[in-house]
Amino acid sequence: MIEPSYKAPFRTVLFVVLLVAVWAMSDKSYANEVFTVQGIKVDVTAETAAKARTQALAQGERMAFAKLIERLTMRIDRELLPELSAEEISSYIRDFEVADEKNSQVRYLASLNYTFKGDEVRFFLQDHQIPFAETMSKPVLVVPVYRKAGVHLLWEENNGWRDAWDALPVTTGLVPMILPLGDLADLATIRAEQAIQGDLTRLAALAKRYGATDYLVAEGAFAISPETGLPQLEVTVTRYGSAQSEQTMLLSFAAQGEEGETGLLRRAAFEVAAQVEDHWKRDNLIRFGEAAVTPIVVPVRGLGDWIEVRKRLSSIAVIKDTELVLLSRHEARVNLHYLGSLAQLALALEQADLRLWDSGGVFVLELNRGQEQGGASDPSPQTAPVGESRDVGSGQNGVPR
Repeated sequence: MIEPSYKAPFRTVLFVVLLVAVWAMSDKSYANEVFTVQGIKVDVTAETAAKARTQALAQGERMAFAKLIERLTMRIDRELLPELSAEEISSYIRDFEVADEKNSQVRYLASLNYTFKGDEVRFFLQDHQIPFAETMSKPVLVVPVYRKAGVHLLWEENNGWRDAWDALPVTTGLVPMILPLGDLADLATIRAEQAIQGDLTRLAALAKRYGATDYLVAEGAFAISPETGLPQLEVTVTRYGSAQSEQTMLLSFAAQGEEGETGLLRRAAFEVAAQVEDHWKRDNLIRFGEAAVTPIVVPVRGLGDWIEVRKRLSSIAVIKDTELVLLSRHEARVNLHYLGSLAQLALALEQADLRLWDSGGVFVLELNRGQEQGGASDPSPQTAPVGESRDVGSGQNGVPR
């Protein structure tokens, strides 16, 4: 019989052994979803179904690669990249799958999903000196307030600015954007004037209903230019939330040619979304020439915590290595090797619901349990539960397309 006095030490040793085994897993053993492009639609007609399929798959590869490059890089840099051949693009593809396949004797239709080779794509961009980012932002809730003839519109049906955001193509970049449904609960949560005044309490309450921690107030002020007699739009965009400090952009748009109000609003919404994406990438560019290491303490309550922290760390692009230094039943001490600044690291960790904070000169890394549990007990909207919120560009009253 084992004496009771030996049971606790044995369990402690066994627990620590399990923690070490988990830590010994490959740093990048979890797939990086940033290099997966889904939902590429192809529709090709050729002399035969076989030829149509071959052409469609080649077309799909080129479209998916373009989407990936668009996701990782800023607009100003893309024109510097060379045009790749079909064979060169194929060499960057790890695998693909076909969904919703349909064909006839001369036509081929399908939805294609591609996974690219992360390291090879990184080398390609580095070889051409193209800066890029991989950190995926948490979803951002867009609150479009339209000012026209001195009236502020938010939830009203004649908010053309909100319609313009809803008409955008579905976002596939690093900053997922969603629109609130505008149901009765939303109306009771915040009004247009409160949104443009930056009422953080009400904005946070609205964002929480949709599972978002960041929110973007986009105020569009429409007028007719007294000089040209053409429509013009002055846009003020402010991003709030836990990920970054408050950021504001001021943009002006004037109608082009025969462009009317609807066209102007849609072009402005597209440009604002693109600039928000570029600003995020600029803040999260992978800086290969700026390597650093920071010792951190990771409190753990059990094996599940350890596995979850390990999984999340392995998914963060700027982290290159996690060196285990000391391990006990209640905490681990780790040297975190990463690229870029400490602020950039903290921002990337926040997107993975990991909180890095300074405790008297010691950096502590914890699971953000408040986000895991959804904060307080306010219910999500019945018509738009978390995960089914209205994506920017859905255009279907809360059903993402």
